[in-house]
Amino acid sequence: MSKQEAYDTVIAQITAVLDGEPSITARMATVSCLLAEAFPDRFYWTGFYIVDEGRENELVVGPYQGTLGCLRIKFGKGVCGTAAAKRQTQVIEDVHAVQNHIACDSKTNSEIVVPVVDRTGKLIAVLDIDSTEIGSFDQIDRVNLEGLMASVFAGGYIGLF
Repeated sequence: MSKQEAYDTVIAQITAVLDGEPSITARMATVSCLLAEAFPDRFYWTGFYIVDEGRENELVVGPYQGTLGCLRIKFGKGVCGTAAAKRQTQVIEDVHAVQNHIACDSKTNSEIVVPVVDRTGKLIAVLDIDSTEIGSFDQIDRVNLEGLMASVFAGGYIGLF
């Protein structure tokens, strides 16, 4: 199965499971679980860092699949903090080449982080996916994950895929 076919399948699963589910936590947990299961050889850590409303410009670990994650990340620090501060997807071929990379797990070699916004456009989290392989993520990942985040957290499911 191609990478795009795997995304098509898992996005359909996520859409079906989350149909009518209002809980953001349930949505994040489901997305983390099903993405990790869909790409077990590529996704080493899959989860969310949530904007902590109680602390200015800080992310706190949310639902995830994988080894222990960093508990808190300040905006602008590391790949997740950069994605949050810039509100732009970060596709990192080799995390060791990133000067301010935060090594939550030394096995991580590449990473993609997608900002997550709600219906009003407010940043609520970032989706963080790590791989043990260098160069694991590309435009196919970016397009599918950005679309999935928009559908699950900012819009409806119908007509987006």
